[in-house]
Amino acid sequence: MNPIRHLRRLAGALAGLASALLAFAAATPAALASGQPPPLPPIREKHPPLHAFLPPFRVPVRVPVRTVVIGGMPGWQIALIAIGAALLAATAAVVVYRAWTTHRKPVTAAA
Repeated sequence: MNPIRHLRRLAGALAGLASALLAFAAATPAALASGQPPPLPPIREKHPPLHAFLPPFRVPVRVPVRTVVIGGMPGWQIALIAIGAALLAATAAVVVYRAWTTHRKPVTAAA
């Protein structure tokens, strides 16, 4: 077999692995991010000047606001679907090409 073909396949495999590694490296910071907000500073109670005659004034408690996402799809699921679709399309293309080449009539040279 031609040694260039082996080098091409090896180069293609290495390029695929390098791109996969690059994709995982790009997704790592988002995957390791923390969803916890930073803690709130403590709140001290303050009293108005007439606290001897009135009930003590209480500062309203700060409640952390959390964004709730309803629905949607995580990025890793979208990537998995895209990879599956690409593999399915490549497999279908190879199967169709091989079926087409087996049914092709051989070309005869005209004398």
